[in-house]
Amino acid sequence: MSSDTRQSPDGTVAGDEVSLVDVLDVVGTTLGIEDRVGSFDAGTPLFGTLPELDSLAVLELVTALEDRFGITVDDDELTGGLLETAGSLHAFVRDRAR
Repeated sequence: MSSDTRQSPDGTVAGDEVSLVDVLDVVGTTLGIEDRVGSFDAGTPLFGTLPELDSLAVLELVTALEDRFGITVDDDELTGGLLETAGSLHAFVRDRAR
C-alpha cells in the first residue's frame, strides 16, 4: 500500500495531506498485516478486534505513527476511542499533524 502524499524534508506528512491510506500503511506495516489492510475502511474496528493489536503492538504502532507523521501522542490519549476504528485513528493523526 502506498500513497502520493508529499513529505516535508524531515520525512513527515502535513495534516491536510494525511489520508486514511497513509495511516493504514503504517498500521499494516507495524502489525504485519499488509495483505489485509487494503480491505479496511474508516469503520473497520481496530483495538479489541485485531489479534495483532495487543498492548505491546499499540506502543509500536504509536511510535511508528509519531515517526512517520511527526506527531506526539501522550499516554493519556491512548484511552478512549483513539484506536476504536481506522477512521478514529486517521482523524486523530490528521488533526495532530496540522
